[in-house]
Amino acid sequence: MTIEPTGRHRLPPLARVLGFAGLLPQAAAVVVLLAGDADLQTVALGLAYAYAALIFSFLGGVWWGLAAATGLKAPKWVWIASVAPSLLALATSVVWAAGSDPAVSLVMLGVFIAASVLIDLKLKAAGLTPEGWLALRAPLSIGLGALTLVAGLI
Repeated sequence: MTIEPTGRHRLPPLARVLGFAGLLPQAAAVVVLLAGDADLQTVALGLAYAYAALIFSFLGGVWWGLAAATGLKAPKWVWIASVAPSLLALATSVVWAAGSDPAVSLVMLGVFIAASVLIDLKLKAAGLTPEGWLALRAPLSIGLGALTLVAGLI
């Protein structure tokens, strides 16, 4: 089922600039984890996790917005997919809070973020995304996912 987007065209260039700038905090955390002292590494690890969880949850909100923009025409799977990132991020925090190595939480979250591009592919196939969506979302999801994985594996 393809839904005609209403009033959506091409993403503005600013979306690309701001999207890629959003990778900078995670890249900075990885640099600190690679080069910082033990105290800074602990802080960087927590910030890397928090930032990835926040952005992943934000992505779910974006998917919710795409569904809401279609009114009653959005497939049910889009609504379900849009709440999954927050719940998955919360689940990974429970792993860490339960005393597991924080690396496990970061690796799980990194995999989820990288895999989120699969939802973006389905959204595009359903006709719910503006032109240029995948050109922006794929490198951002893969980039943040990879940086989060690296943070967990250092």
